Amino acid sequence: MSNNLEFEKPIIELENKIGELEKFSKENQVDLSNEIKILKNKLNNMKNEIYENITPWQKVKIARHKERPTTLEYIEKIFTDFIEFHGDRNYGDDNAIVGGIAILEDTPVTVIGHQKGKDTKDNIKRNFGMPHPEGYRKALRLMKQAEKFNRPVIMFVDTPGAYCGLEAEQRGQGEAIATNLLKMSGLKTPILVVVIGEGGSGGALGLSIGDRICMLEHSIYSVISPEGLSSILWKDASLAEKAADIMKLTSKDLLDLKVIDKIIKEPPGGTHKDLDLVSENIKKYLNDEISKLLKLEKKELLNNRYKKVREIGIYK
Repeated sequence: MSNNLEFEKPIIELENKIGELEKFSKENQVDLSNEIKILKNKLNNMKNEIYENITPWQKVKIARHKERPTTLEYIEKIFTDFIEFHGDRNYGDDNAIVGGIAILEDTPVTVIGHQKGKDTKDNIKRNFGMPHPEGYRKALRLMKQAEKFNRPVIMFVDTPGAYCGLEAEQRGQGEAIATNLLKMSGLKTPILVVVIGEGGSGGALGLSIGDRICMLEHSIYSVISPEGLSSILWKDASLAEKAADIMKLTSKDLLDLKVIDKIIKEPPGGTHKDLDLVSENIKKYLNDEISKLLKLEKKELLNNRYKKVREIGIYK
């Protein structure tokens, strides 16, 4: 129960009740098939009602779910022969960003992504997915290498934001992100971005300039967290749910605003319910788009990327 979200509790309670009835029926050789069938129908209706009407705040909760798959889990499922590289050749390595080379079907690619931890110890090691400047510089080093060898770059975005501690500022956090934006805009190889969890602020944007940008259905992508916005607007972080409702941070909102190009469906309740299915959907999307992008001349690729960035958003 501890890993289930608040709005899922009625579903879990009914599933447990069905399980108890099935166990009782088997142990006591009592025919309860009709009662169990009625409850299962009720369960399906309840799932449809709850999961098809998820609010923006509930999507925030799903995007932050502690069992939500991380970049390394997707890499394991989608790619083969992954070799991780470390360090920015300037200051050090940053465990909040992972990257390296891999094979997607028969295509050599460079894979980079934010990496959160799966438990407290791992989260401390990964700084809760909040990169330092050396993380963005490591990513840029790998992007330049990909450009040199004409490898497509695939980005997995999942961060609450770049680390805003004193040491990060001392090492040039703003400059590192800004440099990534500049260099990615002109990188002469295809860039594909997949938002898999939280896409938070400049920390996400530092890996998000791409020729194709897609989001998992229950991921979020925003200039600030709901808690941050509510603190600024109403001086009260507890109004985060209200903030989420007005922020346009869901995948559907961002597709309507032309910030992203595609939504990849998730199973009811989120990706952690069926990682294999979502990984296969991401893999298919990447394969389809990479084959199209590799056919473009470099000049056409860059011109299209420029137009894409300039056309983002709907204005009244």
